[in-house]
Amino acid sequence: MVEGTRFVHTNIVAKDWQRLARFYEEVLDCTPVPPERDLKGPWLDRATGLDSAQIRGIHLRLPGYGDDGPTLEIFGYGHGPAHPQTAINRPGLAHIAFAVDDVKEACRAVLDHGGQQVGEIVSLEVPGVGTVAFVYVTDPEGNIIELQRWSAGS
Repeated sequence: MVEGTRFVHTNIVAKDWQRLARFYEEVLDCTPVPPERDLKGPWLDRATGLDSAQIRGIHLRLPGYGDDGPTLEIFGYGHGPAHPQTAINRPGLAHIAFAVDDVKEACRAVLDHGGQQVGEIVSLEVPGVGTVAFVYVTDPEGNIIELQRWSAGS
């Protein structure tokens, strides 16, 4: 075990980091954590293994946490490979999840802001845990988000 470990942030590489950051602010109540980043130099090339790397973006505080809570880091590299096809079972990080008060309303907000719905809204009882209603959607750039609401079991 690594002593002193705590979760800090998750990064999304965006085609248009400003537009994607606005989506997470407007739809999922994330809050900007200034300053905006504009990073480049030999140190970044060494860290990323890329030549002439430049990243621009911002950290967004995730909702439901205080000033020291984790962030969603949204960066743009300016150039890079195309986004792989969205698939819930694609190897690697599959999705990020947000708890919401109303899954159907949250899904509608995502769609109204340029996202897509991946599957249907479903509800199921998890014995000993409770009942969850959830849906998979995407942000405007195709990253998968789970919207969920848990309630006490029957």
